Amino acid sequence: MNEADKTAALSVSGRDDDLAGQLWNFDEFGPDEDHVAADLATGLTSAAFIRAALRRSARLLCILGAVGFLAGAGVFVARPPAYQASATVLLTTNPDEQPSNAMLDNQAIGQSDTIAGRALGLLRLKENAASFAKDYMVTAVTGRVLEFTARATSSAAAVQQANALAKAFLGFQATLLEAQGRAVNASLQRQISQAQQRLSALDAEISQVRAEPASDARRDKLENLASIRAGESNALNVFKQSDLGNQASTRITTSTIVQGSRVLDAARPIPESRAKLMITYVATGLIVGLALGAGIVVIRALVSDRLRRRDDIVRALGAPVRLSVGRIRADRWQLARRGLDAGKWGRNVARVVSHLDRFAPARSRGSAALAVVPTDDPGVAALAMVSLAASRAERGMRVAVADLWPGAPAARLLNAAKPGVHRVSAAGAELVVLVPDQHDIAPSGPFARPRRSPPTPEAEPLAAAAAQADLLLTLAHLDPAVGGDHLPGWAPTAVAVVTAGRSSATRIHAVGEMIRLAGAELVSAVLIGADKTDESIGTAPGHVLAGGRIR
Repeated sequence: MNEADKTAALSVSGRDDDLAGQLWNFDEFGPDEDHVAADLATGLTSAAFIRAALRRSARLLCILGAVGFLAGAGVFVARPPAYQASATVLLTTNPDEQPSNAMLDNQAIGQSDTIAGRALGLLRLKENAASFAKDYMVTAVTGRVLEFTARATSSAAAVQQANALAKAFLGFQATLLEAQGRAVNASLQRQISQAQQRLSALDAEISQVRAEPASDARRDKLENLASIRAGESNALNVFKQSDLGNQASTRITTSTIVQGSRVLDAARPIPESRAKLMITYVATGLIVGLALGAGIVVIRALVSDRLRRRDDIVRALGAPVRLSVGRIRADRWQLARRGLDAGKWGRNVARVVSHLDRFAPARSRGSAALAVVPTDDPGVAALAMVSLAASRAERGMRVAVADLWPGAPAARLLNAAKPGVHRVSAAGAELVVLVPDQHDIAPSGPFARPRRSPPTPEAEPLAAAAAQADLLLTLAHLDPAVGGDHLPGWAPTAVAVVTAGRSSATRIHAVGEMIRLAGAELVSAVLIGADKTDESIGTAPGHVLAGGRIR
């Protein structure tokens, strides 16, 4: 092989080695990004997770519980429970009927629209019988006792209705028995009438035959007609006797049933405690409200993609959560009362300021710088950064505060929210506040690399003022639509601030990637509003921190 061939082979081999190295690098960085969503989906939904979600939403649960409580009380006042009264009726059953079947029939009759209509007539009420039938209940207590329970808006009305129902039922029973007796008697009377008609027809025929001339045929015919007439006469007598016996037995049975059936106990109110009923109503409303609230909270927690656990944030951001604190309220009212002194804001704010102070280097050669990058709400990050700036300024450092966040929340704390360079006094120390133009979505900082296009006239004073400071603290805003290439121009290192439950995994992951792709070092993350039940440590097991990236 000549020298040219050797050179070509080495060149190809070198390109292969470079390609292999590139592929290795791709494998090095690709899996973490590809598996972020998969890793975050492996969290366990446990009882502790549900308890934490309920604890976070205690205010919502209290509100819905109070709404349910008031709703129960309102229902009790607007539609109070009806008063009840019951009357019992003692019945005598027909000996020819089975007692159990007869009681079922009586119960059905008592619940019918007919009885309801009769009771309304006794009460002189103009109401629909079908509707009234739904307001009372008929119960077979024993084989002979029937109970009528009426419901009304007052105790007296319930008593009247129960008595009317019992009376209406007994009256209908008597009417029904009399109607049945008349029906049987009418049937027997028809049979007697038909037998008499046949007997009269036979007498007429016999008279005609007797008027005929004497003969053997006439004699035989008369004998046959006489035999038939004797049978019909006997049948007529049987029908008459049956009629007499039926009338007597019907009177006895009807009298026995009617006189034996009576009101056993007159209607009386069913004792009920209105206080207990009200407690039942409001307790039911309270329980329903709390159950509804708990259901909403649990479902919202299960379907939410907002991150709360330290380990989940580590996997999404690619940097360790070196500090997590509880909830911090940084509203205007609290700011007016406490000012910018971190000590007056309590332990949580003081810890965040101390943590930022740890990563904000003192000046050695040139300017020191640190970027604070909130992933969601900038309020706490702005407060902590301004407090740190005032603290460093009190130590004799020249501190500049750059606010790149839309609306300039950090600059507003110092009453310098307009674009430009401002010198302000905070806690007895002088600070320089830098606010870029609102239309400059990627402002250049003092550490920016030379670009082909010169900086805008508005950006030059900002960069010059920042370069003169001993420490530059920047509140940075990273938008995936713009990227974070301008971030290293303001600070080589960054600390991310994440509010638990506010940012999705995609948003947190995007912030971490923009910081790394820009070439800045993501040294830490601060978690605000961490759950007390979170037992994760905030660093991925088996990983080491290298250049702000968890590998």
